[in-house]
Amino acid sequence: MSTAPLSLRLTGATVLRDGALQERSVAVAEGRITKGPLPAVDLSGYLVLPGIVDLHGDAFERQLAPRPTAELPLEMALRATDREAAANGVTTAWLAQGWSWEGGRRGPDQAELLLRALEEHGPRAASDLRVQLRCETHTVDTFDRLLDTVRRHRIDYVVFNNHLSEAAALAESDRDALAHWARSAGGTPDAHLRAVARAQAQARDVPRYLCRLAEAFDALGVRYGSHDDPDGETRETFSMIGAKICEFPQRRAAAALARAVGDPVLMGAPNVVRGGSQAGNVAARDLIRAGLCDALVSDYHYPSLAAAAFRLVDEGLADLPRAWAMISERPAEIMGLADRGRIDYGRRADLTVIDPRNRAVEATIAGGRLAHLSGGAAARFLAAGGEALALAAE
Repeated sequence: MSTAPLSLRLTGATVLRDGALQERSVAVAEGRITKGPLPAVDLSGYLVLPGIVDLHGDAFERQLAPRPTAELPLEMALRATDREAAANGVTTAWLAQGWSWEGGRRGPDQAELLLRALEEHGPRAASDLRVQLRCETHTVDTFDRLLDTVRRHRIDYVVFNNHLSEAAALAESDRDALAHWARSAGGTPDAHLRAVARAQAQARDVPRYLCRLAEAFDALGVRYGSHDDPDGETRETFSMIGAKICEFPQRRAAAALARAVGDPVLMGAPNVVRGGSQAGNVAARDLIRAGLCDALVSDYHYPSLAAAAFRLVDEGLADLPRAWAMISERPAEIMGLADRGRIDYGRRADLTVIDPRNRAVEATIAGGRLAHLSGGAAARFLAAGGEALALAAE
């Protein structure tokens, strides 16, 4: 929305600061949380919360291909994803792009196209958009290409996942489901089966491949983890090679193992909102209730992030400061981002403004710039007049 950093003070709101809801103002200047007298915007009755940090989202796949055979330009998809994220309070987001034997929209070629498109879009982005690579374990022949891509595009987050056994099982039991999977990746069922066979042939080399990648990621400072761990043994194996982030464990045992060895656990916010996993895996709320979940991510639906935090409050599983920390402060800590996730002096000015009456995100400030403005909050900015009005309108 705005191209110039704001220089103003948000007054009258209830602000989440120092782990508590407080009645105080928040000053923003030069992209940071600051102090001092500045033009004021009265946000009495609103909540001002830290901007959301989303560690895993693949909603951009829907923007890229609204239907399996209807693909749109990457720049258009990124622009739509960027705006959707900002409209839901997200100020930092990792787009979860596949690096898979599947090829098509989840293959290395597509990953490199996305990374180049994002570099072009980045300067115009409303939010801080990054890419997480979802590396299928049976991609041994891409070792050099993967590391070159990680270096060139400064990738800071990779997760390992293994969906090969699922694909092989579908080939035997449910050809219709396999065909749907192939189409969603942008391929055909026959090509998908050939890709499965090629990947299966790499099985004996996978352990060494993962260890070599882990060593290289450590040297590059890349954070890495695993996705969809089916059991505690699998999580333990990944943890032992350094893949410390546990994303979407399918069973409680995997989350419990992660907690036992100090690995953070991420679950999908839609899982909380819907009351369970759409794939029949462990319910996020059960893990949260048991103290086995550290952070929530958008997965496939940005609006679920804020909604999940409020759902946890409504169900008595957390107060708002703790629930909101699961989508802001804790994800920032997991990724080592000391400049965001909390509202504090000198930190990046990432703010989410919410009307508590309907819990709608009405304003998002990302890096001190207006990324989204709507509803009653827009009227408040307009009513401020003067310098605040000029800056908000840019």
